[in-house]
Amino acid sequence: MARTSDEEPSAGRNSNGESSIYKGSDGSWHGRVTMGTKDDGSPDRRHRRAKTRAAVLKKVRALEKLRDQGNAPKVGQRYHVHEWLTFWVGNIAAPPNVSENAHAGYEVDVRVHLIPGIGAHWLDKLAPEHLEKLYTKMMTAGSAPGTAHHVHRTARNALNEAKRRGYISQNPALLAKAPKLADDEAEPYTVTEVRRLLALVAERRNGPRWVVALALGLRQGEALGLKWEHVDLDTGLMRIRRNRLRPKYEHGCGGTCGQKAGYCPDRKQARADTGPTKSRAGRRVVGLPEPLIVLLRVHQANQENERIAARQLWHDEGWVFAKPDGRPLNPNTDYHDWKALLKEAGLPERRLHDARHTAATVLAILAVPTPTAMAIMGWSSAEMAARYQHVLDSIRKGVADQVGGLLWDATDTAQADGDGAGGLPVRADETVN
Repeated sequence: MARTSDEEPSAGRNSNGESSIYKGSDGSWHGRVTMGTKDDGSPDRRHRRAKTRAAVLKKVRALEKLRDQGNAPKVGQRYHVHEWLTFWVGNIAAPPNVSENAHAGYEVDVRVHLIPGIGAHWLDKLAPEHLEKLYTKMMTAGSAPGTAHHVHRTARNALNEAKRRGYISQNPALLAKAPKLADDEAEPYTVTEVRRLLALVAERRNGPRWVVALALGLRQGEALGLKWEHVDLDTGLMRIRRNRLRPKYEHGCGGTCGQKAGYCPDRKQARADTGPTKSRAGRRVVGLPEPLIVLLRVHQANQENERIAARQLWHDEGWVFAKPDGRPLNPNTDYHDWKALLKEAGLPERRLHDARHTAATVLAILAVPTPTAMAIMGWSSAEMAARYQHVLDSIRKGVADQVGGLLWDATDTAQADGDGAGGLPVRADETVN
């Protein structure tokens, strides 16, 4: 509790650790709160000042509350938001602590949105309203709700770490209203549409790449990260071990070419081709359907012919799906190839990730138990099944037929227009009058 006085207290007056409030010679009211001890063992006394006694008392009470809750801001280092975000994304939320892909997403959010939008604030003065105004401004300028939501998650993670280290007493991102995501329902392809796609890619170069997406549900990075050492065509097993990363380049000319790093004539790759799978559950073994084994054997033979034709230009890196020179496929090129494939097949344009939803739904059609489906798809929780396995019209009709077979029999159906109560089910212990 605070003790008040009209003059500066003496050095020994507050040895019991009580807070003090006093009026200074400058006419202002001052408050001093004992928060604990500093790293060197000396008392950690915080100072507050206001024009009136009531105002400084309010500040002292607030500081005491934070102290008693264990949420007192750390003494010493104080950051602007842009300083903290720069440190966080460069040292804390950086490989090897997070994946290359996750870091790339954080870096864009921080550089493009968070620092320009809220970077000038003091970290301990950042309010939920500052974040909410940023999200609104982003979407008004044309950003998708998903982009604003991703920025919100990045801010939340960065500020959680600041709170954990004692630089702020609470995380304003946890209080801010997150941007509402559009409720875009994934649309898996029907069996007929999948067959049309499989027939279209059967004879084309790297055709099995789309088969592993539609039939096995491999993520884009998992498919493009496959190497032949991971595929055993004799046993019919495929081991998912790596994830293809989006290429990142640096200037090899020292920045004198006037182009972006990716277009520099002497560009150098600044990121490895692959990284770990998205999660531990992503490291899995998948069984291969016999038709896919046949397609992969043909694909392997065709790739060997390409290797011979390329001669010394071939990069012998072992990729299952590669460019004509043996180098790995670019994820961006792969995405545009998918869009072109859908257009050629006359199918509705959908996300590449919807192929994964399709494979998951096929497992639901086949009534594969959830634990087995989790192992095949690389899910870390059973909740993912509900997200990915969709109820198609064919499943709905099948369930309806099963319900009909259980509750109705042929005689009841035949008597629907007679004395069978309009086709309603009749229990064995009932008679219809």
